[in-house]
Amino acid sequence: MGIEVVTRDDLQILRQQLITDFKTIISQSRQSVNENLEGYKTSHVRKILGCSVNKLVALRVARKLRTKKVGGTIYYNKEDVKRLLEEGY
Repeated sequence: MGIEVVTRDDLQILRQQLITDFKTIISQSRQSVNENLEGYKTSHVRKILGCSVNKLVALRVARKLRTKKVGGTIYYNKEDVKRLLEEGY
């Protein structure tokens, strides 16, 4: 059983490798999250429909708008917003 000595340079190289690996993983996860989002944010839906936040809450409760909450941000289903516009909301 041999003993290996780890130097500070070895630790710096390991640190740099870990940092680049973490950056790669984070950028890939951000891209996948952005690709999976199929909806509008609250402010965008309010501009499209011309309504208040309370009206959006009422539409959510009445299940006329499907939503997804990602990290504290609510995304509204694009098809539901389009359907409401076609119905003449």
